[in-house]
Amino acid sequence: MSWQGQMGTVVRHLVNDTDSASYKFTDKRIETSILVAAQLVIIQADFANTYDINVEACLLSPDPTDTDTKDNDFLALVCLKTACIILGGDIRSESGNAISIKDGPSAIDLRGVTQTLALLYKDMCEKYENMLFAYESGESSINGQAILSPYSPGSDTITRHGVDHRSGGYFNY
Repeated sequence: MSWQGQMGTVVRHLVNDTDSASYKFTDKRIETSILVAAQLVIIQADFANTYDINVEACLLSPDPTDTDTKDNDFLALVCLKTACIILGGDIRSESGNAISIKDGPSAIDLRGVTQTLALLYKDMCEKYENMLFAYESGESSINGQAILSPYSPGSDTITRHGVDHRSGGYFNY
């Protein structure tokens, strides 16, 4: 499966457009939104791969889902950013429909739809910002997480629990 299939599926789940019988967004809309988001994400973060993004031709190279060049951080960040873009567009579209009508005892109030979308948008964009911060600070990478030395922050906890890394033996308090 190519980036279009894998990333498109993730984005559809993030924006709750999973019923294939009645997709709200076309595959083309999802793919171009992914490419626009990718263009914005590569400006904010440096990745192991250098990506060539062409929105007009609908091309992303190298394929971030390919087993040889798989880049999970890029995939997650771009999918979250794409969901933010799509939900932001939905808010703009639905805000024109945010009406309240009262006629005697009957009432129709559609303002809650926009408010709910705004909450989803805010939540999704916060998740993106948090993930971007974690990626930039190295927290999302597993490189170097298992390295402990007598001077690393995690080693004092291990030392207090019975393992003395300086002497290599066990001790009791």
